[in-house]
Amino acid sequence: MPMKASHAPLLLTLALAGCGQPAPGGNGSAGSTTPRYERAKSGNSLLGEATVPVRVGELGPSFAACAGRGASRDPAGAEPVPVRAAPFDEAAEIDRLPRGASFFICQRTHDQRWSGIVYDEGGTASERCGVTAPVPERRNYAGPCAAGWVPTARVRLVSGVPHRLSAEKTAG
Repeated sequence: MPMKASHAPLLLTLALAGCGQPAPGGNGSAGSTTPRYERAKSGNSLLGEATVPVRVGELGPSFAACAGRGASRDPAGAEPVPVRAAPFDEAAEIDRLPRGASFFICQRTHDQRWSGIVYDEGGTASERCGVTAPVPERRNYAGPCAAGWVPTARVRLVSGVPHRLSAEKTAG
């Protein structure tokens, strides 16, 4: 189909519009007039306010409430292990475990990056915490010891936690 003479000025105008300077008010990138998105700077993160309780009894009533025991992995020059209120880097730090601390491992996140632990004062795995015997059902740990989340990369597995059977169960 031949071009009509009346279309020539329109085509010339469109061709020239594609050349030249960027549109005023743009972000400096060719062809875009959309301003660059800048995230508001805020120190408050919702993850920083999150609290995720450590659960015990994850393996059921035939096993100890916390099925493992661990110790802090302390490479030379490493800082104390931070204990967080939830399994996120941004979560509030609620404690720090000293070098050589021991604790009960009660839970892990699905991606295995965080371990939910229970420990007594000074970072020790103590019978007083009440997690070496089975519990009837899964539940959030409610004390008397401290609980929180540590990076699994900073945990060294020590052993399982044996539980004592009551005299009634062993006699029969």
